[in-house]
Amino acid sequence: MFQLVSVLRTLDISNNKIGNLPPTIGNFTNLKNLTACQIRIASLPEEIGTLKKLESVNFSNNELTTLPASFVQLVNLRTINLSNNKITNLQPVFANMKKLELLDMSHNKLVEVPDHVKEIAAIEINFNQNQISILSEAIAECNRLKVLRLEENCLQLSAVPEKILTDSQISLLAIDGNLFESKDLHAREGWEKYMERFTATKKKLY
Repeated sequence: MFQLVSVLRTLDISNNKIGNLPPTIGNFTNLKNLTACQIRIASLPEEIGTLKKLESVNFSNNELTTLPASFVQLVNLRTINLSNNKITNLQPVFANMKKLELLDMSHNKLVEVPDHVKEIAAIEINFNQNQISILSEAIAECNRLKVLRLEENCLQLSAVPEKILTDSQISLLAIDGNLFESKDLHAREGWEKYMERFTATKKKLY
């Protein structure tokens, strides 16, 4: 068993009724991929922070309301899936993850995207289907952020910072299903600059 713990790279404990992730998860120090979907966990142990080789975590479809402070130590993460949980706050635990490609926090209970969002280095952030009504313009300072998904939230048109359009790297802004018509965004300053980025990105894909 000890030998298995020391060499295991991928662990999937999904679709169980575990109810909690034991502190002993911290012994799997060589894990690169951890999947724990639909196991009814409401919290993660602080020991998760010892898994510094993790590149991918999937804790979707659980009962999580918050993340442990030690999560900030997982600096090699590339993909984080926290969708379909009950997280209410965007905590400053993603700051040192310079390799992060995708942060999925869709289907949670977020109400605000605060200033420290600028510390997130993800290429894509998914905030779809939350309850977000406040969006910090600091999100425009995310230097690697290309795709921002904010569909089906509680945003007013006035809550969408123009800086996202005029002065960011975002080339795909998905914002349908908020408290305004998406076409109303077309009249905002910077829409043409955004469309230039959008079109340039599309050309690269085809």
